[in-house]
Amino acid sequence: MNTVTLNRGDEMPLLGLGTYKITDEAEIYMTVDTAIEAGYRLFDTASVYKNEELLGRALQQCGVPRRDLFITTKAWNTAQRLGDLEGSLNRSLDRLKTSYLDLYLLHWPVPGCYTGSWQEMEKFLSDGRVRAIGVSNFEIRHLQALEAVSGIVPAVNQIENHPLWYRKELIEYCQSKGIQVQAAAPLARGLYMDNDIMCVIGTKYGRTPAQIGLRWAIQKGLAVIPKSLRPEHIRSNADLFSFSIEEEDIAIIDKMNENLRTVGIPEDIADLNF
Repeated sequence: MNTVTLNRGDEMPLLGLGTYKITDEAEIYMTVDTAIEAGYRLFDTASVYKNEELLGRALQQCGVPRRDLFITTKAWNTAQRLGDLEGSLNRSLDRLKTSYLDLYLLHWPVPGCYTGSWQEMEKFLSDGRVRAIGVSNFEIRHLQALEAVSGIVPAVNQIENHPLWYRKELIEYCQSKGIQVQAAAPLARGLYMDNDIMCVIGTKYGRTPAQIGLRWAIQKGLAVIPKSLRPEHIRSNADLFSFSIEEEDIAIIDKMNENLRTVGIPEDIADLNF
């Protein structure tokens, strides 16, 4: 699996499996086993997904040594408000049955909390429990606020990005700062699978619209974490590195942007200007 080097030297797979809303035990085991067989090594979860324990068990039994896996989870807003990042991390480690995380993210920029939370996150790098720290759903102004209080640049900013919401300005800002962008919901919840443009381009390359959308993101320098519960889609989504899209087609996909958000904003910060 192709990787990217993060800003502190760690290697992160460009492709990972998203596990949002997968809380059924049989589904977790099936998706993990299928993904491992297809070559996935990065698995993304969050405390709020309520599946860390199931995912931890599935990864323990997947047959791949821990050192060859890349596990990401995220601290929820409540932990930030309570000043309980330490407790949140320890609970996630316990549920995931691992002594360390490859990447730990602040899930949202909670007003009045996220700069202090980031400073708490810094401490986790020193004792080996976390290899890299980053953020999720942060806009430019939030990243600038972190820069004002911290010398540690987030390794990753995980944001919604797909052909229907191309976050060009934010992506370019992150790249200028050495922050790796990881595209969450890169398939836009399936909303461009029947899009005429994506279907025509897919036909040109003998690929599915999903593969075209994921490869478009890869060629923009992004990592991707598509989610699927269908084995054939999990396998198909992994076949991104044996072809490339011509620049003229990349430009066509760029123009599909309609600022379409598919990921909901939590109610406790819904009044923020995202």
